[in-house]
Amino acid sequence: MELNPVWGGSPYQENYKRLYPAIGGGGFSFNVTTLTFDESYSPLFSDFNIQRSTDDKTARLLLNRLSGSGIISSDYYMYGFFSASIKMPSRYTAGIVVAFYMCIFFQKKVVVIHRHGYINIKGKLRSPLKHEFLGNVEGKAWRFQTNVYGNGSVSRGREERYRMWFDPSKDSHRYSILWTPTNIIFYVDEIPIREVIRNAAMRGDYPSKPMSVYATIWDASSWATSGGKKKVDYRYQPFVAEFRDLVLEGCVVDPADQLLSSNCTDITAALMARDFAAVTPRRRQSMAWFRQRYMYYSYCYDNVRYPVSPPECVVVPTEREMFRSSGGLRGSARFGGGSGGGRRRNARRRNGPG
Repeated sequence: MELNPVWGGSPYQENYKRLYPAIGGGGFSFNVTTLTFDESYSPLFSDFNIQRSTDDKTARLLLNRLSGSGIISSDYYMYGFFSASIKMPSRYTAGIVVAFYMCIFFQKKVVVIHRHGYINIKGKLRSPLKHEFLGNVEGKAWRFQTNVYGNGSVSRGREERYRMWFDPSKDSHRYSILWTPTNIIFYVDEIPIREVIRNAAMRGDYPSKPMSVYATIWDASSWATSGGKKKVDYRYQPFVAEFRDLVLEGCVVDPADQLLSSNCTDITAALMARDFAAVTPRRRQSMAWFRQRYMYYSYCYDNVRYPVSPPECVVVPTEREMFRSSGGLRGSARFGGGSGGGRRRNARRRNGPG
């Protein structure tokens, strides 16, 4: 594993190199079946910017002056484990967003693809579950965020934002989403970075409708880097996000079927018995290690946005001490890197394809 050169000399990085094998890292060993592109995905938009390897196991999504690009799973799922190894674009990537996410089915949705791959789904549809990666100027690190929306809601996002302990443009790393009736886990490689446990008080805020899986790259110059001050620089085009080791394991459904839960009972039970469906004590140790060092915003600690924490939030004292009432890091807790700590203006970001 190659470390990000911006952070390569930090104590956090040195500790991580020492602890990585002990906390469950060092390779992706979950027992999953990878698929070819034809077995799993179809072009979503700009298929002229989608390059497939000769063995059909890798898809390269391009962003250039003409457009971004995206793919969509061939099926809809009601719960499952969804994963891909992704290598991000390198060098100057300000304004670029790469996303791996799930999107809910609406019978009357209208999808509008704008120039550079900006997707607008009329009816305020959003992706309930997502990994979203934000590019940066050359020499500064990529950042990423996870979010959970309830069944297409846009008013109750549950964002967390993080930095990385590696350079995601140097090598592929696996990003995964587990979605079951009782919990959601976001993974980076084998490390669970976030778990949402279903709480009855969440009601419709817990995703519980059929979803498809998407991967996209697009121009988000208006907000993605430094609040929109740093734009995509097309002198560096094409920008390439590489997806491989494609995994789609779950209950395939017809989203119009009214008996989804009964149709998926056995498959979902088997899913919940899998190794990746629970955060073991060892994984919880690695999750705590990651969150205390690399998370720089959590909605659970944003008392300005949520004066009363949402019901699924579990307040961890060591995390609570890290954050201001706005959910961002306190000055003394800012990550020891070169990418601006935990500062974030209270500007509303524009909605994109995720």
